[in-house]
Amino acid sequence: MQQEILEILTEIRPEFDFTQDIDFVEQGMLDSFDLVSLVDALDEKFGISISGADILPENFSSLASMETLINKTKNI
Repeated sequence: MQQEILEILTEIRPEFDFTQDIDFVEQGMLDSFDLVSLVDALDEKFGISISGADILPENFSSLASMETLINKTKNI
């Protein structure tokens, strides 16, 4: 799953290396506009609907946090 998330991130912001173990939001790699695009792409790719209440920076800070969010959303 993380590879699929990485591909989406690379499409949205190809200038950054999302394989680094850093906070993507805190480091300025993803801004609020990117999060909107990312949520839409994740919803479509994984057949989910991420709630507005879950669109928080900490849920998009790393590949692992996004994977956790997707799994949580799938189980709702």
